[in-house]
Amino acid sequence: MKRVAFLFLLFISFGLLPTAAQAQQPTLTFNHAAICVKDLKASTDFYKLVLALPEIPNPFNDGRHTWLSIGPQLQMHIIQGTCTLTPEKNVHLCFSTASVPEFAKRLDRQKVAYSNLLGQQSQVTLRADGVRQLYLQDPDGYWIEINDAK
Repeated sequence: MKRVAFLFLLFISFGLLPTAAQAQQPTLTFNHAAICVKDLKASTDFYKLVLALPEIPNPFNDGRHTWLSIGPQLQMHIIQGTCTLTPEKNVHLCFSTASVPEFAKRLDRQKVAYSNLLGQQSQVTLRADGVRQLYLQDPDGYWIEINDAK
């Protein structure tokens, strides 16, 4: 019995077993992001054509919602409505890609404007940690970062 108690305390000490307080805490996982847009078709086209996000079924079928897949078990909901937005780069969505320069070439071919963090057009930022990034805006002015973070 002492051995069982010792192992139990050892497992809790190293975080291998949840404490009573931890067991009561709900586990959260990210499910979706939702954005408000003025023109559902323009925004849906942008996210599907420029960012190549696949559309997924949505339960509303009301002409005001588009749901997109943004990763395994992750969604983005585009909702048409009366929106108030003050675009700011510090409030943005971020997607990672294997090659920012290749993604920039794609934007160039589609004539989609982008900039670096400082706002220099058609430029890419190289962060101190070696990650490349660029920024673009969707039809409603939302900022989107594309980077090559691993």
